[in-house]
Amino acid sequence: MDERLKQKLSKLPVEPGVYFHKNAAGEIIYVGKAAVLKNRVRQYFQHSQKDVKTEALVREICDTDWIVVDTEMDALFLESEMIKRYMPKWNILLRDDKTVSYVRISMNLEVPDISFTRNPVDDGATYIGPFYGKSAVEKAVRMLRKIFSYYTKPYDGKKTLDTDLKLTPGIEVGRCTPADYKRNLRKLIRYLEGDRDKLLKELDKTMQKEAAAGNYELAAEARDQLFGLKELKKKIVFSDKEFLDISSDQALSQLQKMLGLEKPPRRIEGYDISHQSGTNTVASMVAFINGASARSEYRKFKIRTSTNDDLKSMAEVITRRLKHKEWEFPDLIVLDGGIGQVNAIRPLLEPYNIPVVGRNKSGDHSHNTRVQLVTSDGVTHELSAASHVARLIARIDEESHRFAITYHSLLKRKGMLK
Repeated sequence: MDERLKQKLSKLPVEPGVYFHKNAAGEIIYVGKAAVLKNRVRQYFQHSQKDVKTEALVREICDTDWIVVDTEMDALFLESEMIKRYMPKWNILLRDDKTVSYVRISMNLEVPDISFTRNPVDDGATYIGPFYGKSAVEKAVRMLRKIFSYYTKPYDGKKTLDTDLKLTPGIEVGRCTPADYKRNLRKLIRYLEGDRDKLLKELDKTMQKEAAAGNYELAAEARDQLFGLKELKKKIVFSDKEFLDISSDQALSQLQKMLGLEKPPRRIEGYDISHQSGTNTVASMVAFINGASARSEYRKFKIRTSTNDDLKSMAEVITRRLKHKEWEFPDLIVLDGGIGQVNAIRPLLEPYNIPVVGRNKSGDHSHNTRVQLVTSDGVTHELSAASHVARLIARIDEESHRFAITYHSLLKRKGMLK
């Protein structure tokens, strides 16, 4: 460890966060999380017995950066997001499918249950994830069970100890109806997907509204959920404020410089069109806030005016999106496509001063594909696959494609597309 890195590590904070080890070329080779950054990061450079993998990693480290977050749980979810974006070569174990976990909620059933799985399937259930750190995610969802009770096994109508402990909604003893149970599960899903601030405000309004109307049981339910979530926030937080300092994310500052923006793009939206041989056309909108995905902000569209024209379909989606003034407008839009797609929507965005770029490729949405960014002035930026900007753009593109395909498959399965 040279003197420069030694001085940098002396400034490590005693707070939770995510750290990024880099090699001599500046490439991120490992992403990790820590309850106390100072303690965890300095362990790598102490003269102690290490396994072969760690010794090899340490020999490659030439620099280390970090981002401070509020809680250990924030660090867990930010770490997952950054691993998905950068795919560091030394995160072999975390990239292994055995360590990835999804929360599975069988909302397609009359009485759903919640479980965890490594491999989501197309079975009609709702999947939330993927998450890295299986045990921590399971612990978090178990804690939420005290606020939004749920079944952990397929419902069979039998009373159990969990019924008496009020860890189940109590349909088996007449304490709750299946409709009320699903209503509460939707709140739990919103919480897990990041829509927490709005949920808390709605619970507060519901509590006051039902109390004023004399519906004291409903008011008490909303009160207990509201207070429970506020108390939970002190213990474990699924924060969507992964980057407290936006300038910490080099990808955003590099995008600002590359595109000549006034400030780093806080909110970036990605769009993709999906269809089957020119039919059954749908579109996706994904949102990344401060460099990390904000799943509660995702939106999906069924194309109304075009069946086999991606340019017209993209223009329709942007036109419909801009009508939603209640959705925060983006600082940058990333399209799946080249100059044709960019030119198709540029006139729609100019009145709102929203810049747009296209990722020019040939149907390959993987991390390994080269990244070419096309701007509205026709300039093409060739980006190294290892660059921070390329990783972020590839992640947005990959996510918008996945979301579009998932929606297309869902509607096709339900027979809604004709």
